[in-house]
Amino acid sequence: MISTSNVSRRALLMAATAVLAGCSVAAQPARPGEAAFDGSPWRRLSEAEWRTRLSEPAYRVLRQHGTERAGTSQLNDEHRRGTFVCAGCGLELFRSEWKYESGTGWPSFSRVIAAHIGTRVDRSFLMERTEYHCARCLGHQGHVFPDGPAPTGLRYCNNGVALRFVPA
Repeated sequence: MISTSNVSRRALLMAATAVLAGCSVAAQPARPGEAAFDGSPWRRLSEAEWRTRLSEPAYRVLRQHGTERAGTSQLNDEHRRGTFVCAGCGLELFRSEWKYESGTGWPSFSRVIAAHIGTRVDRSFLMERTEYHCARCLGHQGHVFPDGPAPTGLRYCNNGVALRFVPA
């Protein structure tokens, strides 16, 4: 560990910025569901069109791979029966019975409609994670972790601003 007494904070920030600049979300082979949406008109929208369709926070998450602050999503408290859909294009991603309280501050799900997502390796923030996105519009949703409940053992940790809830 580097002590800030030995190195200035500015030097640490510059070093971290240099490391992060070399990190990116690496493309992986398309999942079957992602390929099924190759001709989707949602994929042909320009960034200007996305900006007019989405709120600024949703644009930052869905189109720029941002992350909303933990605990800020109204969907954390959504417990009705229904479906969670992509806020970009409306594709169904999760069913309400798959949602659970993970204690992370983000809406979390133990399962996903697998044919409706694509995944990529995300090497940002000095770690390797699996990013998942909407297969139809390619909008970033969140990351999947192997610490979820049975039977899948997976936690789909989603940005609430990237989802809309549709009651049953």
